[in-house]
Formats: sequence, structure tokens, C-alpha cells
Amino acid sequence: MNTPILTAGMKITHPHHGEGIVEKVSGGSADIRFGNILRTIDPRLAEITVPEPTIKVGEAEIPLKQFVEGIIESVVDQLGVEKADVNVSQLGARWHKGRLVMHPADPALQPKDVPLETFFHKIVMVRNNLRVLEQKINAHEKLSDAEKIEMQQYITRSYGSLTTFNILFKEKEDQF
Repeated sequence: MNTPILTAGMKITHPHHGEGIVEKVSGGSADIRFGNILRTIDPRLAEITVPEPTIKVGEAEIPLKQFVEGIIESVVDQLGVEKADVNVSQLGARWHKGRLVMHPADPALQPKDVPLETFFHKIVMVRNNLRVLEQKINAHEKLSDAEKIEMQQYITRSYGSLTTFNILFKEKEDQF
């Protein structure tokens, strides 16, 4: 049996007494309030379980883990950050483990050799950063509609310049 580490204020579940709130922990015992009754229990002997922590958002009570994961996912989306393995899966199969080699015009200079996954990751990050910039411009409260449209044109042109790299994408909807 796994003995949970108890702290004051923690909600617990006891097999006989039901749900309770830990009021005090000292030595090998804990004072736990079950409704109106305060009981002193040895957590090592009792089959106490700690329910999954929750958080109240408005009227809804949701698991804390789900809430934190949602916040992290939202922040990652807002920042335009992607996991490396997600990027490679968007890369067309024929390009996996490929290399990009750039030869300078001057034969005295060395060519630059880059794994295609690294180059593709950078292209995807440019695309994601453009998307975030587009969202920020559209949501900006101090820019006029005319200013937003003007800035939007530069983003559209940037997407157009990046269409050369559409050949690298596995799915058409991921392209520029």
C-alpha cells in the first residue's frame, strides 16, 4: 500500500469515513475532519487515497492536470512553438533523412550541409511565427483597419515568397 504524503488543507478519501479534509499532520498521525467529526488517523495504517486535484473555473470544476495542460497547449500555440517530432511528421516521406547542400559560387569556400529536418523545422517556425504575427495584428486594439490591412499585405507577400518550400510538406493544408 502506498502511503500518501498529507498536508493541511488537503482533501482525502477514507474507505469507511468518506471524504475528509486534513487539518493537522504530526508525527505518525493526522487530524482529519469528516463532515462535523474530527478524527485522528494513522495514514500508514488507513487506506487513505488522495483524489485527483481539481480547480474551479467559473462554475465548472475540472482536473488540475487537464487545466494546466490546456494552458500550456494554448501558450505553445500562441508562441508558435511546435515539438520537433511534429515537424518531421509534416515533412514529406521522400525528404526524411535528406540533406540540404548549398554550394557557394566561389569554389574556394566550403559548401553548407544541413539535415533537411533542421531546415524544414526552421521553415515551419517561420510559418508559425507569421501566423502569430497575423493574429496579433488582427487583435491589436490601437491599429486602424487600414493599418491592419497594410501590415497584412506584407504577411501575405511573405507567405507567397515561401511557397517555394511547399514541395517539402506531406499534406497540402500545411503548405503556405
